[in-house]
Amino acid sequence: MSSAEPISLYVHIPFCETKCPYCDFNTYAAIEPLMPTYVAALKSEIALWGSLLDGPEVHTVFFGGGTPSYLPSEDIRHTMKAITTAFNLAPCAEVTLEANPGDFTADKLAAYLDCGINRLSIGIQSFDDDLLQTLGRRHNAADAVHAYRQAADAGFENISIDLMYGLPYQNIQQWQSTLAQALELAPPHISMYCLTLEGGTPMERWVDQGSMPTPDADLAADMYLMAQDEMRHGRYRHYEISNWAQPGRRSQHNLTYWRNDPYLGVGPGAHSYLGDCRFSAIKSPREYIRRMQSVSPDSCGEPMRAMISSVPVVDEIEQIDTPLEMAETMMMGLRLDEGIGIAGFKERFGEPPSHFYADTLDELERLELLHTQEDALRLTHRGRMLGNEVFSRFFN
Repeated sequence: MSSAEPISLYVHIPFCETKCPYCDFNTYAAIEPLMPTYVAALKSEIALWGSLLDGPEVHTVFFGGGTPSYLPSEDIRHTMKAITTAFNLAPCAEVTLEANPGDFTADKLAAYLDCGINRLSIGIQSFDDDLLQTLGRRHNAADAVHAYRQAADAGFENISIDLMYGLPYQNIQQWQSTLAQALELAPPHISMYCLTLEGGTPMERWVDQGSMPTPDADLAADMYLMAQDEMRHGRYRHYEISNWAQPGRRSQHNLTYWRNDPYLGVGPGAHSYLGDCRFSAIKSPREYIRRMQSVSPDSCGEPMRAMISSVPVVDEIEQIDTPLEMAETMMMGLRLDEGIGIAGFKERFGEPPSHFYADTLDELERLELLHTQEDALRLTHRGRMLGNEVFSRFFN
């Protein structure tokens, strides 16, 4: 990988005050005493990668978790300093921090802006207090509105909010009300995710035991269609299956994933995709800290796999061959309204998609799931509703 090739950087913050019952991310409650040594380990890993990769340009940074806003703002500042020291942060880089509505203070927001955070992603999830309790959230609807306005008043111009649908007990009227309140706030970006009952979570167990109703898949589909209709009235572009943005406010970091471009993840459990290798770090914060306490960047110039293997927190490495890279590029790119650019695909893989997937593309067009235009392949409206069925065909 050349230092001239820009990358995106994901920074994992595994701390939460409480863990939500639907969450299966690599996050932990009640480990606050680890925060100082964790941040030191994180800065060490950032410095190590900066040395190994020869300080490539970073065009997006995303602090995710976990709850990055739960970390003291000085720790965010120190981490940003480590990033700008190790990497060439692009002048117009998008730098996002995920936040919980109850964590904002005027001083914290000012500190974020001062250290280079220029985008917030606020986990509102719902404007219905009963549903927020079902989700185990620590805020209520009034807190969510206050947090958004507080961030905007502090000077943040680029704010995204997350909403969830397909929830136990949720009805269409509650969802319509949440959409209306979101549109009243008019954030530059809105992500909407259908609840997935992940294995091993308390919520999955409650549903299996019958103490909580099974979410209605048909109702969830109706909620998605309602969202599409309502968002058309708010100057939003439905640029990705689960994401809407006002002009110029698409998530540049997530576009890296959807375009199958290179990214580096730092922190426990973080995933990366560099060169022809996809890899992840060990999940345990304690083990992560232990392994990062003594490292030396002595693998510069090594082949990519050997260089990655030299990083002590790397746990699993997968070599990505060309057929898999192509299939993943198709799957991720078709999530976007821009679709798969035929010229860009040909530049990357030597031939257009039709050369590799002629029968699949013909079948998807017959089923009215995909349509081919002069410059791109795009999902139809029906194709977006049945995206997983479309994507699976490129892996067969």
